[in-house]
Amino acid sequence: MTSRTRRTAADVLTAWRGGVVVSCQAPDGSPLRQPAIMAAMAQAADMAGAVGIRANGPADVASIRAVTDLPIVGIDKRPDIDPVIYITPTLESVAALVSAGADLVAIDATLRPRNGSGVPSAAELIAQIKDAFPGLPIMADVSNVAEGVAAADADADIVATTLSGYTGGVPAGDGPDLALIAALVAAQSRPVVAEGRFSIPEQVRAGSAAGAHAVVVGTLEMGALVLETVAHRDLEFIIAGIGLHWRFIGATRHAMLGEIAFAPRRKVALEPGDQVLG
Repeated sequence: MTSRTRRTAADVLTAWRGGVVVSCQAPDGSPLRQPAIMAAMAQAADMAGAVGIRANGPADVASIRAVTDLPIVGIDKRPDIDPVIYITPTLESVAALVSAGADLVAIDATLRPRNGSGVPSAAELIAQIKDAFPGLPIMADVSNVAEGVAAADADADIVATTLSGYTGGVPAGDGPDLALIAALVAAQSRPVVAEGRFSIPEQVRAGSAAGAHAVVVGTLEMGALVLETVAHRDLEFIIAGIGLHWRFIGATRHAMLGEIAFAPRRKVALEPGDQVLG
């Protein structure tokens, strides 16, 4: 990736403003946990008008980087380093993501105690990244206002609500934490990216109204669809599943932008057995 010009925080924020970032990840043990499949998901999201991709691990980031020029926020889930604070816990994790082609990195910026040997605090890791990779945008995944303010004070470029409901405090609700989005916007000066439990376009619209600069939506619903269809039918349904996800992203994007209709850049299959065009 040495031939690519690294995007600045301003570049990423301009590209993301008012848009939908798609998280292309699959859990351990899933048949979708393959870089080529994650790349296909990212391509489907790109066709649907997504403004960025969130991906886990250097292998997936590299595979996605090869098929899209959308800004990629890379994470590296490493429970082997820290069983609790495992989202990009060290500078070595960051370096591997950057080498693979990530445009920015997201870290666990909660104030919980670190458990791994030598794992830095969020503020320490942000300082290390700034020193090792000047200009690399950093997204701080937080669970509450105090953590968001601390991350902004430590010079993170973006604050995200990713970990709301997942750190042992207030339990996760059925939908996104809209109150946290609004509170973070009011409490600190960094752009707020909304992430966590966004599953329908109306929720994305609400996140934008609460002040989110962009909204991250996940692929859990599509993953469940594909897993079920593969188990009972055949692999043609993977393309159909990606098509359905494409349709959801398109609907979500026009919900945020307030458009009446959505025109995709390319057409993909929406029914089992349809051929991908373009």
